[in-house]
Amino acid sequence: MIRVAAVGDIHMGPDSQGLLRPAFETLPDCADLLLLAGDLTRHGTPEEARVVAREVRDLPVPVVAVLGNHDHHDEQPEKVTTLLQDAGVRVLEGEGTVVECAGTRVGIAGTKGFGGGFVGRSAGEFGEPIMKEFVRTTRRSADSLHAALKELSDEGCAARVALTHFSPVADTLAGEPLEIHPFLGSYLLAEAIDTAGADLAVHGHAHLGSEHGMTAGGVRVRNVAQPVIRRAFNVYRLGAA
Repeated sequence: MIRVAAVGDIHMGPDSQGLLRPAFETLPDCADLLLLAGDLTRHGTPEEARVVAREVRDLPVPVVAVLGNHDHHDEQPEKVTTLLQDAGVRVLEGEGTVVECAGTRVGIAGTKGFGGGFVGRSAGEFGEPIMKEFVRTTRRSADSLHAALKELSDEGCAARVALTHFSPVADTLAGEPLEIHPFLGSYLLAEAIDTAGADLAVHGHAHLGSEHGMTAGGVRVRNVAQPVIRRAFNVYRLGAA
């Protein structure tokens, strides 16, 4: 049994240093790894990224993360990524990583993802170049998630997790205004998860959403945005052989 701790949208800044560290230090008692589902900072500044880095540095469990839209706001995502990596965090964007948990290989495929909407109410690659690029951005993200999940399967991982910031399903957006659903996620991410296969999908971004959802293919989806779970992290269990 693999215990996956996850949280997103912690939106840390200089005044929040130390807020989550005490809870994170309890992780070995209840979890085998920690997933961070984006929006780790408020505005994506290096100063804020250093706060996050200090919060998770030298934790006794592996930490894997994706960035969110807030982490891109200051247009320095590479710097944010470097600061987190220097603290020992595996930051993913269209790639996968393997974590050894009690002798079990767990694969995590990660990407920020993007918007576009869901089946029956989604944007298409039609019209102005900027609209086409909007949808193509999501498609490229979904394609990279699919490829990473497939590669992890080929590597023989006993369990696989899809880690995104944007949501792959509308289920976990329940509570958010319908008008903004296209900006909270895309069905293309769910298609990637279902066709490649995963045991769990974790995302953030939807602060007013709901925790539980499922893809059309039956993969559990969990919205771990901190305003939704209302704690330092939640723990989900994977039954790996």
